[in-house]
Amino acid sequence: MPSKKNAKLKILVVEDDFMVRQVVRDILEEFGSVDIAVNGEEAIQAFRVAWRKQEPYDLLCMDIMMPVMDGNEALVKIRDVEKSLGIIGSAEVKVIMLTALDDAKTVVKAYSKGGATSYIVKPIEKERLVNEMRDIGLIN
Repeated sequence: MPSKKNAKLKILVVEDDFMVRQVVRDILEEFGSVDIAVNGEEAIQAFRVAWRKQEPYDLLCMDIMMPVMDGNEALVKIRDVEKSLGIIGSAEVKVIMLTALDDAKTVVKAYSKGGATSYIVKPIEKERLVNEMRDIGLIN
């Protein structure tokens, strides 16, 4: 099931929990190459390096609650990097926030402050993640 542009996706999974990282990676590897970051700071570094190499990510799956820098803060900084590169609107990387928190305040913060594309509550299930990728236009 390749993406709309018939190419493999470049994906960054940002998650501090080893088991969740493995589950998400296992699901996403069928759609492209998957890089891993364990906190928000690493996510920003990986994002910048990918753009420097002119190999930007198509999708970020990012946990909200992480040590060092949480996902919401990292997403705000990633969107700032995009703005500095002139990337806006539909050209921005698609971001699915992952969290154990199923409350309205967390959802609103992820969307309004960080510009998340989507939101999934853990535990992560393959069907839900794949459907979300389809809904945001990454795969057919």
